[in-house]
Amino acid sequence: MSVAQRPSHLYRPMTAEDVAAAHALSVLLKWPHRLEDWAMLQRVAKGFVVEDNGRLIGTAFACPQGAYATIGLVIVSDEYQGQGIGRKLMELTLEACTPRTVILNATLAGAPLYASQGFVEFGQIHQHQGQAQAADTPALAAGEQCRPLTAADRVRQLELANAGSGLDRESVLNDLYDVVEQAVGIERDGQLRAFAMLRPFGRGRCIGPVIAENPEQAKHLIAVLLAQVPEAFVRIDIPADSGLSDWLEAAGLKQVDRVAQMARGTPPRAVGGVSQFALVTQAIG
Repeated sequence: MSVAQRPSHLYRPMTAEDVAAAHALSVLLKWPHRLEDWAMLQRVAKGFVVEDNGRLIGTAFACPQGAYATIGLVIVSDEYQGQGIGRKLMELTLEACTPRTVILNATLAGAPLYASQGFVEFGQIHQHQGQAQAADTPALAAGEQCRPLTAADRVRQLELANAGSGLDRESVLNDLYDVVEQAVGIERDGQLRAFAMLRPFGRGRCIGPVIAENPEQAKHLIAVLLAQVPEAFVRIDIPADSGLSDWLEAAGLKQVDRVAQMARGTPPRAVGGVSQFALVTQAIG
């Protein structure tokens, strides 16, 4: 009898009432996500869970973002590995993503499953984290200034976030605005050209997204945010080709992991002269 047919295994949509049990599952795997981090994803994405006689043993999320959808937090309890549960959860999330192009960030352990389902690697993400230290702050170009952002900047922030990621970030950013501690941007000729956000996440704080025209702008924004939280534990997830890794290492944020960016179809592309230098999260992209 297949896993999908076993009476004790129930696959269903995730609800807010499942968040605590899902968080407990990730704690057992020593993942750093807080209860609030799970709740955020449950609000902006379509989640699925699997239960065994009422016990939550697996999760997965599909987060629609315009023509694309990201898949993340695909977890199966260790004692249920090798029974096809992860594959069934992936089938449910892929169906929820239709007709969007699906992208995800895969661990080394998870990559073979995704490759078997038609995903192709198109890049890598480096996870940096550590105790924040004073960082070298590159000078801005002539005519540029860095300033705190306000609610009046949100329309332009969304334009930049969409252009830099190739995704529709409206729902994600609207949720982040309520929890962000600091948001800074770079202005030139009276228009916002780059921005970065700092918020609580995991073991401390997370910087992301970071959208900028070049690495120097991105470094400047990150340095300004790091200066707001001296000695705090900070995490940032960056594209491997962002040009930030060595600079982050010097700032005390060591590379501790890497994951593969994978897509089933044509991956999103940045437009408008800006790029995404740091993700929102690995699950959201």
